[in-house]
Amino acid sequence: MSLRLDTDKDTGVAVVTLDRPEKLNAIDLATAAELSAAWRGLRFDDAVRAVVLTGTGGRAFSTGLDRDAVVPQPSSPYSQDDPLIAIGPKTNDLWKPVIAAVAGMACGGAFYLLGEADFVIADETAAFFDPHTSYGMVSAYESVLMAQRMPYGEVARMVLMGNAERVSARRAYEVGLVSEVTEPGQALAAAVRCATVIAGYPAEGVQGSVRALWAAKEAARERGYGQAPYLIALGNLPDDRQAELFGNRPRTTPPRIR
Repeated sequence: MSLRLDTDKDTGVAVVTLDRPEKLNAIDLATAAELSAAWRGLRFDDAVRAVVLTGTGGRAFSTGLDRDAVVPQPSSPYSQDDPLIAIGPKTNDLWKPVIAAVAGMACGGAFYLLGEADFVIADETAAFFDPHTSYGMVSAYESVLMAQRMPYGEVARMVLMGNAERVSARRAYEVGLVSEVTEPGQALAAAVRCATVIAGYPAEGVQGSVRALWAAKEAARERGYGQAPYLIALGNLPDDRQAELFGNRPRTTPPRIR
């Protein structure tokens, strides 16, 4: 198992933990399936009234899709199998509040999860970036989700600068991606504190509020998602060229932190 689910029946808080520290919590196909199953299972657990999502190891919340995952694609540009499309709580019809606790790197496919969290708490080690363009890939779904959480110019810069820049926890707080910055190692505790407060409120009102908030974003997200497969089919380099860029591109300077 590459996912842990810990539930405190006394507080009504569940903690979902990505548990592949040796892979920087990258999401392979098995982990994707486990995430979807966890969210759908939590819908039926009435003892859980709020959820915290985090990653283990401290080096990364998640670095997105595992590069070793093999995802066959149909030849038609009108169809695409995205292995991460169904890893978020809202996509799985979970309307209990989800708070993300981020330490270390959060990049690329991690935004499928952060984009469907209700708010994000990060510690000072957190760094957000989107490497797609560096590897000849279109950032389609990730950019749509982040455009609903950050000002357009900030998302555009993060997407277009690729591996060259990382957004610090402090900058993420300034632009609204993160709601609180903690000392190193304290994001999970802060998220659990918030979740415990929320879990103490009547569940019907909380879940209705989550659903109403998401409805305000849903239409724009669906329009963006609708064009994503075509943009990816047109703009992505072939797999062998992506792999060449990923494996053979030496880093001459460390990424700039802003």
